[in-house]
Amino acid sequence: MSNAYFKTPEPVNEPIHSYAPGSAERKALKAKLEELKSQTIEVPLIIGGKEIKTGKTAEMRIPHDHGHVLGVYHKAGKEEVKMAIQSALEARKQWAETPWEQRVAVFLKAADLLAGSWRPTINAATMLGQSKVAHQAEIDSACELVDFWRFNSYYMTQLMADQPYSPRGMWNRVEYRPLEGFIFAVTPFNFTSIAGNLPTAPAIVGNVALWKPASSAVYSAYFLMKLLQEAGLPDGVINFIPGSGGQVGGPVMASPDLAGIHFTGSTAVFQNMWKTVGDNIHKMKYYPRIVGETGGKDFIFAHNSADVDALVVAAIRGAFEYQGQKCSAASRMYIPRSIWPAFREKFVAETAKIKMGDVQDFSNFMSAVIDKSAFENIKEYIDYAAQSDEAEFITGGGYDDSKGYFIEPTTIVTTNPKFKTMQEEIFGPVLTIYVYEDADFEATLDLCDTTSPYALTGAIWARDRYALMTMSDRLRNAAGNFYINDKPTAAVVGQQPFGGGRASGTNDKAGSALNMLRWMSVRTMKETFEPPKDWSYPFMADK
Repeated sequence: MSNAYFKTPEPVNEPIHSYAPGSAERKALKAKLEELKSQTIEVPLIIGGKEIKTGKTAEMRIPHDHGHVLGVYHKAGKEEVKMAIQSALEARKQWAETPWEQRVAVFLKAADLLAGSWRPTINAATMLGQSKVAHQAEIDSACELVDFWRFNSYYMTQLMADQPYSPRGMWNRVEYRPLEGFIFAVTPFNFTSIAGNLPTAPAIVGNVALWKPASSAVYSAYFLMKLLQEAGLPDGVINFIPGSGGQVGGPVMASPDLAGIHFTGSTAVFQNMWKTVGDNIHKMKYYPRIVGETGGKDFIFAHNSADVDALVVAAIRGAFEYQGQKCSAASRMYIPRSIWPAFREKFVAETAKIKMGDVQDFSNFMSAVIDKSAFENIKEYIDYAAQSDEAEFITGGGYDDSKGYFIEPTTIVTTNPKFKTMQEEIFGPVLTIYVYEDADFEATLDLCDTTSPYALTGAIWARDRYALMTMSDRLRNAAGNFYINDKPTAAVVGQQPFGGGRASGTNDKAGSALNMLRWMSVRTMKETFEPPKDWSYPFMADK
C-alpha cells in the first residue's frame, strides 16, 4: 500500500503537428498510410482480453475510394454481449479496488504512446477509415484524445481532493467510488477521440465498460483498443464489441447490471435508449447514469458590424471542414442585408478554391462523407432545395458517388427562415443562409433561438460590444458551446468543455471534471472520536 500523496502531472494541451512539406511527421504519416492501405485486416471482438471471431462479418471500406476494402470486422450478438458483461463484472472486482494512481498510470502511458509511436498509426487509420484529411485527423485522433486521457486523469484527482468540513470531535470525509455494474459506451464515426474517450473516462475512475464503436469506424477503433492493451489496460476492463445497434444494444439495455450509458450519436437513437431504460427500470439494480451528446443545428449569427473577411473564413471552416460531419458544424447562418453583398462575393470566391479528393493528397481541404447512407441522406436535402422556389445555390449543389462519396461544399440561400435545411440536421457539407433586414436584428435573434430543437454550438459575430451583449443574452440557451467572433467548431479539452442542451444532449461537458463526476458515486463517512454515552438531551430536564 502506498503511503504518499501522489500528484497527477498538470496537463497541457498536446501540440498540433503541422505536417508541412519536409517535416518528419509528414513523412511518417505518408509512410503509414501506404502501409495500412496495402494490407487487409480481420478485426475480432476483444472480450476479457481474448480475441473472438463470430463468423458474422462486415467489410471496412475507404469512403473516398469505396472499392478499396481495408478488411473485415466480426460482429457481436447476444451470446457475445453476455460474455462481455460477465467479463466486465469479473474485471470490476479488481479494477475498482486498484489504487487510483495505478489506473491513472495506464492512461498516462496510453497518452504518451498516442503522442509518440502510435501517432502515425491512429491518424492514418482515421484518415483511411473515416476520410479525414491530415489536419482534421491530427486535431482529433491524436491531440484531442491525448488531452482527454491526460486531463481526465487530472480532473479525477481534483474531484477527490474536495472534502467536507469537520468540526472538533469528528472527522468527515468522502470517497469517490466507481459505479456498480458496467458502463455501455456507444461511440460515433466522426471523432476517433470521442470513440476513445467514452469508454475510458469511466474506466479512469474505476468503472468497467462495454464499447460498441460505430460500424463505419471500427477500423480506427480497433487500433485504439490495441493501443490500450499495449498501455497495460487489464483484460476485461473495456470489452470491444462492434456490431449492429439492435444485436448489441438490445441485450445490453436489458441487463440489470447496466450502471450507465456514455453516448454520442443521433438524437433518435439516444431517445430510444433513454425510453428503454425507463421501460426496464423496475428490473435494474441501479438507476443508470445517462450521459449523451446527440445532434446539432449549429448557427452563425452576424451583426452588421461584423468583420466580413474573418466571417468568411469562419463560415467556410465551420461548415465544410470534415465535410460538415461534426456535431458542431455550422449548418445555418443569419446575416444582415447591409453586409450580405460583400460577404457573398468573398465567400463564393473563397469556396471556389476548395479542393476535394483523396486524403493522401495533402492539398485537399475536403474528402468524402462517411458512407452510402450518409451520401443519400445529404443528397435528398440538396435535391429538395434544388426543387424549391424558396432556395438558391451560391456554391456547390453537386455530388458523385462513382468512386467515393463526394458532395461539393454546398451553400443554400433561402427566403424562408423556417426552410427545411434551416431546421433539420443534415450532417454534411451544406450551409443554409438566411439574409435578414438590419432593422429586424432582435426579431431574427428570436428566430435563431426557436427555429431548431437543438442547442449544441453557435457563434455570434460583431465588433459592436453592445450588439454582442444583446446577442449573447438572447441566445443564452441556444447553445451549450458559444463562440464570440469565432467559428462554432473545434472545442479544445481543458479550454472549452463540450456539450449542449435541449435535443442536443445532457450537457455533461466532455473534457471536464463535470463529466468525470458522472461516473463516480460518493460515499460520505463520519467518524466520531468520543461518542455520547447518555441518550437524553438537556431540554428534557425539569429545572
